[in-house]
Amino acid sequence: MKGRIGDIEILRGIAVLMVVVHHAHGNLITWSTPALERFYSFFAGWSGVDLFFAISGFVIARDLVPRLQNAHSKTSIKSVVFSFWMRRAWRLLPSAWLWLLIILLAAAVFNESGVFGSIRTNLEATVAGVLQFANVRFAQSFMNWPYGASFVYWSLSLEEQFYLLLPLLILLSRRYLVYVLIALVLAQFFLVRTPMLMVFRTDAIALGVLIALWSRHPSFQRLRPTFMSSRLAGLIILGATLTAMSLLGSSLFQDLSIKVGLIALGAALLVWIAAHDQGYLGVTGALRTLLIWVGARSYGIYLIHIPVYFVIRETWYRLMGTTEPSPDNFWVFVISAAVLMIGLCEINYRFVETPLRLRGKAIAERIQNN
Repeated sequence: MKGRIGDIEILRGIAVLMVVVHHAHGNLITWSTPALERFYSFFAGWSGVDLFFAISGFVIARDLVPRLQNAHSKTSIKSVVFSFWMRRAWRLLPSAWLWLLIILLAAAVFNESGVFGSIRTNLEATVAGVLQFANVRFAQSFMNWPYGASFVYWSLSLEEQFYLLLPLLILLSRRYLVYVLIALVLAQFFLVRTPMLMVFRTDAIALGVLIALWSRHPSFQRLRPTFMSSRLAGLIILGATLTAMSLLGSSLFQDLSIKVGLIALGAALLVWIAAHDQGYLGVTGALRTLLIWVGARSYGIYLIHIPVYFVIRETWYRLMGTTEPSPDNFWVFVISAAVLMIGLCEINYRFVETPLRLRGKAIAERIQNN
């Protein structure tokens, strides 16, 4: 299997930056100005999560499906499935559990302003995160009661559920896998997305898996988007797709029932373009290097950004004695949060994610070789 795809890493970087900017509103920047209101009335960075889902579906299926299809005995199938689960567990759980613990400790000892929420609320959120039902708890608490500072874990729970079930889906559907995935996408397209359906939305993930399956067919290369070889064309299509996804997620299309399905299709379009790894996104030079760096650390950034926002607010409270900073402090908050986030995500990447990911990979290889 080919290693990491540079253009996919760029999309990861874009996706996490969309989410980070989206969550800054209300979690870091608690004041309002006309400019901020105008910006967030058009910008809905939560659609970056669907881009993450499409990427996950593509990346995971690109590796797992060939392994399972080449396993012809019960023993080899078991070893492929268990080694896959082992790699995913060592890749994701250590960082997730570490930051759940840090959030819980912060709620107990660094929370004079109350920004982290109560210890009990965060303890319940921690249990939901560890046991992988944070998405269910998030749907139940949405607009009803506080979730806690680890609310972003809903998407991690959905992905973990996907990782658990995908091997079983592949084995059960066999040659009908494509049709099952298409049916899964179509079944959700016209749904009115309640909070519970939103935290179980799997259309973008299924589309990512379909792209991975298609990438093994000769037609995938024959239908390359060569018209995007021009850097300008690539940037225009990338920008237009991201803008459309953001606008669809904004309040402008609040009553459009199919908007989540359209966002999933936009995410799939970008993953299809990036999957060719031919620079079709039009991102080059220093920006490409930066986004690949961000993409490689996107998981840590996703876990860390909310606790960072709350630490900045708690620090401000302790220094100034108020939880209501003025718009004059916009750049102080943004720059301090960015610096702290970069430092913590780099530490997490070097000393938690990378060594434990490699450890999990080694264990998985031993399982497959036995």
